Amino acid sequence: MCDVITRPESTSRRSFLRAAATAAGGAAVLAGCVSTGTPPLPDARTARTAAARSRTRLVLLGTAAGRSWSGGSDRQGISSAVVVGDAVYLVDCGDGWGRRYLQAGLGQRRTGLGLENLAAVFITHLHSDHVVGLSPLVAFGPTDGLGSRARPVAMFGPGGRGSLAPLAGEAGAEPSVINRENPTPGLADTVEYLYSALAADLNDNIRDSLKPDPHALLRVRDIELPDGLDVRPDTDPAPRMDPFVVFEDDRVRVRATLVHHPPAFPAFGYRFDTEDGSVVFSGDTSACDNLVQLAAGADVLVHEVIDPQWVDRLLPAPRTPEQQAKRDHLIRSHTPVGEVGPLAERAGVKALVLTHLSPTDNPRERWLTAGNGFSGRLVVGDDLLQVGVG
Repeated sequence: MCDVITRPESTSRRSFLRAAATAAGGAAVLAGCVSTGTPPLPDARTARTAAARSRTRLVLLGTAAGRSWSGGSDRQGISSAVVVGDAVYLVDCGDGWGRRYLQAGLGQRRTGLGLENLAAVFITHLHSDHVVGLSPLVAFGPTDGLGSRARPVAMFGPGGRGSLAPLAGEAGAEPSVINRENPTPGLADTVEYLYSALAADLNDNIRDSLKPDPHALLRVRDIELPDGLDVRPDTDPAPRMDPFVVFEDDRVRVRATLVHHPPAFPAFGYRFDTEDGSVVFSGDTSACDNLVQLAAGADVLVHEVIDPQWVDRLLPAPRTPEQQAKRDHLIRSHTPVGEVGPLAERAGVKALVLTHLSPTDNPRERWLTAGNGFSGRLVVGDDLLQVGVG
């Protein structure tokens, strides 16, 4: 049975959001928690029923790190949602997020189309496993509910890196460069390139089926970093900083901070504060002080995790230069299972939810070791798992 954390006296939405700008508030009732032996895919209706008592809830859509189809995993690509009432706020668009979105019951039942309640999208960083699902959003969204919305869906994510990542290891021959004119595009440019790549289909729909131009349905914005940051993408991509507001409406305030996931830059973690409580997403990162500050006192921290034992099985010594470069990236740019619990404890969060599982087929007992050094509730994430907040 999941822990119940007492909730402080209720406050108005406005006063709560003002207070949340400087400190975490609210509390959580955790529903649909996973324990050892739970099947990889919990029944979605059971999870929804357990979490439905909460106005705010976390929904894990996909929990696989990297290539979600690797090894024939049933897990879909990384994607989550914060649901507040009937509004859905999507975090990352990994492979298969749309199918999971509907399976989780987030679609509009009245029309059956699906995306009418999608309020905003937040991208943590621009590695493919987090954005490959933008293509179906652009292609299918106009006919799957976005065209029925009263206003465009706001989409936020990193701007361009500004320069190519340095070569790993000893300098060799300069490799080829994709899209040399703009080799490190930000989110806005990335989505624009998708429009161009899908132009034949989109123009057919606009002209032959009189569907709307997706430009009018998605308002894409690159997140601007606060002034005064001493950011060096190659050597210090996540300098110490205070979280800053990137979005706010009458249901949620969203703050962001830079996290450490080289060579990706910018890479963001996000915090969602609602009247009911707070949910924080690490994005992809190594253990990071900025994230500890962002997650301070949160009800739920959704954090990525990697198993170093698996990395060494995947890339055993002796390694080629290419294998060594890959191992170095996996270890330095992600958070090993033994470091997640202590980080959550430093942040003082009430519940730690593991996602972006690398590998996808690790024994659950290995993931449970993430609870070492953590005094709160540990939840090993699965696709379609839902956690009520408040």
